[in-house]
Amino acid sequence: MQQKTSIMRQFLILVIGILCASNSCPPAPAAQNKQIVQRYFTEVWNSGKLEVLDELLDPQYINHTPSTPNPPPGPAGLKPIVAAIRKAFPDLHYEIRDLIVNDSMAVARVTMTGTHTGDLFGQPPTGKKIAVNQINIEKIRHGKIVEHWRVTDELTLMKQIGVVQ
Repeated sequence: MQQKTSIMRQFLILVIGILCASNSCPPAPAAQNKQIVQRYFTEVWNSGKLEVLDELLDPQYINHTPSTPNPPPGPAGLKPIVAAIRKAFPDLHYEIRDLIVNDSMAVARVTMTGTHTGDLFGQPPTGKKIAVNQINIEKIRHGKIVEHWRVTDELTLMKQIGVVQ
């Protein structure tokens, strides 16, 4: 009986190993969180695929540092913000400089670049190029971003588009 149990255990380990080698095993939470944040910047911000927010954000997602006051929770609160910033900077691009993740959080140091050719929350287009640093912190639970905090070098942004000297 003990020999059968040992053979069965070895067989299961072999099957699990084969499945994981063929990418059938889910990624570890930290690896999954890294993929979520990479998709967030690549697909949503860089490509403007707002529908991806429905996959990445929890329905009760909270944006603690929005560009507009009191957005509703969930993807519906972030979609107009992304759309507005992408309208102001149609060539918007985020480059992830550093990405630190664990099983429940991700911190991304990014550089946002683009050309200001559309209205930016009341600021008329200037045609000027920007390069602005940000730190984004994402709390992730069950494969969804549930909370977000951001610090943007807004003074540099305002200087680059000529709003302040």
